[in-house]
Amino acid sequence: MLNQLGMAAKKAASSLAKLTQTEKNNALLAVADALVANADSIIQANDIDMKNAIANNMSEGLLDRLRLTKERFDDMAEGIRQIVSLDDPIGEVLSMKQRPNGLIIGQKRVPMGVIGFIYESRPNVTVDGFSLCFKTSNAVILRGGSDCIHSNIALVKVIKQALASVNVTPDAISLIENTDREIARQFMKLNKYVDLLIPRGGAGLIRTVVENATIPVIETGTGNCHIFINKDANLDMALPIIENAKFQRLGVCNACESLVIHKDIADRAVPLIAKMLHENDCEIRGDEQAQALSSYINAATEEDYGTEYLAKIISAKIVDSIDEAIEHINKYSTGHSEAIITDSYADAQRFLNEVDSACVYVNASTRFTDGFEFGFGAEIGISTQKLHARGPMGLLALTSTKYIIYGQGQTR
Repeated sequence: MLNQLGMAAKKAASSLAKLTQTEKNNALLAVADALVANADSIIQANDIDMKNAIANNMSEGLLDRLRLTKERFDDMAEGIRQIVSLDDPIGEVLSMKQRPNGLIIGQKRVPMGVIGFIYESRPNVTVDGFSLCFKTSNAVILRGGSDCIHSNIALVKVIKQALASVNVTPDAISLIENTDREIARQFMKLNKYVDLLIPRGGAGLIRTVVENATIPVIETGTGNCHIFINKDANLDMALPIIENAKFQRLGVCNACESLVIHKDIADRAVPLIAKMLHENDCEIRGDEQAQALSSYINAATEEDYGTEYLAKIISAKIVDSIDEAIEHINKYSTGHSEAIITDSYADAQRFLNEVDSACVYVNASTRFTDGFEFGFGAEIGISTQKLHARGPMGLLALTSTKYIIYGQGQTR
């Protein structure tokens, strides 16, 4: 079954490479319209997944990831339309130089070929992954988790029908409907057909893929994201940023999970922040200094400082300096997104330069680490590694290059 999917996807990738930008854009618009038109039937399938997830005691944050609503269909369709409006990178010539022997050597952007996704609880990834892959002339094979299988089957059915309606091969997208873990492990070794594998989910899933895949992998890491309240922070700015970063959506990788607070502002900042978090029913786990400043704060363990909660829980650490803050963040961070709240230009620059994460903010919420917000239309995921992509991955992350050489009979 996997070999058949792989062969079909490989053939589809060759077909997609021949499509013009206009043909690809028209197909994507057809998909956007079809998703909105069929939202009710897909939501019915999603309701089955939601009921199963609730029965299995899925956490609130993960339920939020799984849930599909009319508003989210509008957002998905808008994401596709944004992708349509972006320049097609395929075929772009990056350089062209003439060598002393007369050869003209250029570099051209090309598709990866076939891209595989393994993901959990996020049916929107089905749409985002397909759209970005299709725009870059890549075929995609999807393997979602059992918790969103009904949603994914319904989504892929609609996408395939939309592609067929504009005479584009429906094999541009494939879904592995068998949710057995052994099938997933076999998929990780399908390097004969799949050129790149992207896992998107919890730390356990990503670790399993990295340890078992024979296909090149891009890690989309977990998000233990920090906000550092510097000694000169504007607290009128800091509180809304923390509230947004923590509560706007609990189950996302760019939500704030850890607070770091400078000791010189802690007496003023901690009671205000703790009160706001408490009013939002959020448990705070802090060190002894933080606990002394608010009765709302419970004791933190070493493990808390490195935890992505995806829930109404947050850690808090008081530090003596920006040096200690940067050291603490680099120690416990997952390399995703970190922010500093400060009025100091010098400290802001130090934070930007020395914090080793994919996205580093000054006076803004970490929730902006997102392909849509970065102007990519959507995202494949947020890479926390350094090769070959880092941060929110849009179109360029799904391309490779090849050299093109023009000669006039040269021999060596």
